Amino acid sequence: MNLTSRRFMKDYYKILELDVSATLPEIKKAYRRLAQQYHPDKNPQDPYAAANFSAIKEAYEVLTNPAKKEYYLEQRWFQQTMGKKKAGTITTPVTILKDVLAFDRHVSMLDIHRMNKEGLFTYLDRELLPDEHIEKLNHFGDAQINKEIISLVLKNLAVIPAVRFQDVKSRLLRITTDASIKEIISTTISIYEKKQSREKYQLWIILVIVILICMLIFVVSR
Repeated sequence: MNLTSRRFMKDYYKILELDVSATLPEIKKAYRRLAQQYHPDKNPQDPYAAANFSAIKEAYEVLTNPAKKEYYLEQRWFQQTMGKKKAGTITTPVTILKDVLAFDRHVSMLDIHRMNKEGLFTYLDRELLPDEHIEKLNHFGDAQINKEIISLVLKNLAVIPAVRFQDVKSRLLRITTDASIKEIISTTISIYEKKQSREKYQLWIILVIVILICMLIFVVSR
């Protein structure tokens, strides 16, 4: 198990609803309680319960194995000293949607003329819709949540650099949804690309006009 290869190191104590000072008996007790709650036999065909059960099982296996636990605690301490956050919650379509909603709220408060568009794209690409999140969305197959996420991303295309539109389109088209939504993705991005192109040419036209006016003023004033 390579804990350092994870995008964010999981907080196994938080997953088991325990303090870091929890003893081995407390870890086992918490595991039995949560495993019983989320066991697949009690939650057939429930992907959310399955995701919780898998994370709980992983946390238990690490924290009850002395060698794995020692390595985990070393990595946990290292990430804390580096200021890196731990993923204390289990990633599901609901948690991904919450993060996208938070992104939408954050963008709404920014000055569009001063925002770091490249930085916002990087956050969208690496934190909100990395490959593992898209795979998670497709695995759960929650059509409504997938549509909401796609809608929110399209809503905020104006804060993404035009050169990144095709990257966003590629990620959104990988999310499982119906054909009509895929058509909306392609059409919306095409509209934004044309708009950006028009605005770029308009700026050049304005610049040329300003230069011509300056030249005219210079000639007339001689």
